[in-house]
Parts: sequence; structure tokens; C-alpha cells
Amino acid sequence: MNKKNTATYIIVGAGLSGLTSAYHFSRQNETNYLVLESRDRIGGRILTKNGIDFGATWFQNHHKNVFDLIDDLGLKKSHQYSKGKSVLVYNSMAPAHFFESDPNAPTAYRVAGGSNSIINNLADGIKEKIRTNTTLTELIETKDGVTLVTNNGTYYANKVLLTIPPQIATRISYSPTLSEATLTAMKNTHTWMSNAIKVGLTFKTCFWRKNNMSGTLIGQVGAVTELYDHCSSNGKTFSLMGFVNETLREFSAAERKEKILTHIKKYLGDEILDYTSYTEKDWSIDKDTSSEQIKSIYMSPQYGNTIFSDFHLNGKLLFSGTETSPIYGGYMDGAIYSGINAANMLLES
Repeated sequence: MNKKNTATYIIVGAGLSGLTSAYHFSRQNETNYLVLESRDRIGGRILTKNGIDFGATWFQNHHKNVFDLIDDLGLKKSHQYSKGKSVLVYNSMAPAHFFESDPNAPTAYRVAGGSNSIINNLADGIKEKIRTNTTLTELIETKDGVTLVTNNGTYYANKVLLTIPPQIATRISYSPTLSEATLTAMKNTHTWMSNAIKVGLTFKTCFWRKNNMSGTLIGQVGAVTELYDHCSSNGKTFSLMGFVNETLREFSAAERKEKILTHIKKYLGDEILDYTSYTEKDWSIDKDTSSEQIKSIYMSPQYGNTIFSDFHLNGKLLFSGTETSPIYGGYMDGAIYSGINAANMLLES
């Protein structure tokens, strides 16, 4: 048995939930754990490039777990910019409807420096415990613990915390097999972000603000269903970020880009073409997030199935992650809550 691949606890997944559990372990003076991550990077569905968040982005006043964690990590929050005129497109043949946000309405926040700041701070000091490019393929219960077969060697643990999306976790072979009810719940739990396409553009200036525009563009009929100001709070990067209409998947990258730029230009002006970078992230082609059967859900799906709140494999396997959270499932807050709760359950078991 390879001692380097052996730990009391093995966390599968280095996203927000998994790293929160690891951070909580360390805070409780539990250091005998490892984190296995299939991707070549940490963060999961938190991904920041060129200062733009292509995954988890916003949180609000009721997301207390996010507030507590960023405070604990010494991070700052910034308000989502919404001053000026916003655009509502409800009919492509009709003039756009302009509106201004209510300054008294509940605000949305972003993490200053990008959502990746949370990930980097959680992982600070424990990077030697994280094994990237390591995909779990088989999980075998033994008398004394669990054997984890991966593409990058075999690992051994007393207990396993599985933080990857339940639907993705159905790809793993379990011995003995999980109950039919558990497998059905895993299969039927929608993976947050799995059908989303995001687009981000950077500029030399935030020209829309100078034109008394908020940068917000909303409408299901256009190439971009949502667009928002995404400038950094330190005033060093100027960008827009939004969600692309999923029907544009059928077009080539060049055609899709042209349609997106044409749509935004119609409402924010020709200056949109003076971008310094243009980036897309289609989560549906990310194997660690999506599957061949893409299911688009526009209403909040049901998360937090109670079957994920109990141990499996005779107390040796526990599920975690935002989809398993009974509190704000599908949000960063749910991921953090489940990460802390799962770590406590393991430590107390």
C-alpha cells in the first residue's frame, strides 16, 4: 500500500465544496486528508479568466455562508454595478425597453478580484494535498475502509467525501453497488451550469458607463439572454459578461461570435467592436460538468435530496456539493454550507 496515496479522509473534487471541507479539516487540526481532482486545475465550476467569472459569480445578502467565508479568508466584496439605463429586449422586431434599477432593491455582490480568489485562498497552504488530473473510476468498500481506483494510481482511505455533481458521479463504479434509490437520485439531479454558455469581453474603457448605460441587457429572444457590467472593483479591468442563447450552439464559433457582437452592438453601440479580448465558455462540453444528455432548466431545479444527507457504504461514503445542499442548492452558498456540514459529519463519525 502506497503511503503517499493513503489518508484518513479522501475528498473527491477540488471545487468550492471540496476545498471548503479541506479548509474546515485544517481549521479543526485534521491534516490526514487528500483531495483528488479530475481537472488540470482547481476550482470546479468557479473559473476566472482575464478578470471575468465564467462560472459562479454572484451572491446576495441572504447568502450568509459566503459572507462568513470571504470574511474569514480576508477577501472583499463589491457591488454589482447597475447604475444607468438597462435594456430589456422582449421582441426582436420592437424597440428596446429601457429601464433603471431600483436603488433600494436587494443588491448582488461579486468577490473582489474574481470568484477564483476564494478558491486560491482556500487552497493556500494545502496544495501538496491536492492531486489534479486524477479521475476516480472505481470505489470499492473494504473491511477497513475504501479503495479508490483512478487513472493516476490507487488510493486508500478510511472514509471518502464525494463532492462532484451527483450526475457526474454516476460514471463511477461502486462495489458494492449503491442502492437503486441513491443511483436514481444521482441520475436525476440536474448539474448546475451544465447547460450554460458564458461570454466575456474586455475593453480599454467601460464606455457604456460614460453613455449612462448600466451594461445590463436582458432578453430571451436575442443572441445574449443576459449581459452585465463586469468591471473590476479596483478600476484596472473593464469588461462585460453574460449568458449566450443556447440555440447558438448549432453555429460555428465564428458565426456565434458574429451574432453575439451584432446583438450587443445594437443596444450598446459600435464601441462594442473595440474589445481587447473575447472569450466563451460552454460548460456543456466540459466533461467534468456536463454529459451527452444536456437538459436546459430555466426555473430553479430541486436540490438537496435527503438521500444525500446520510452516509453510504456502511458509513464510509458521504456526498457533498452544491447540488446536495438543502440550503441554497445551486449557489456558492450551498456549496460552502455542504462543505462545512460534510466535514463536521466526518469528524464526528
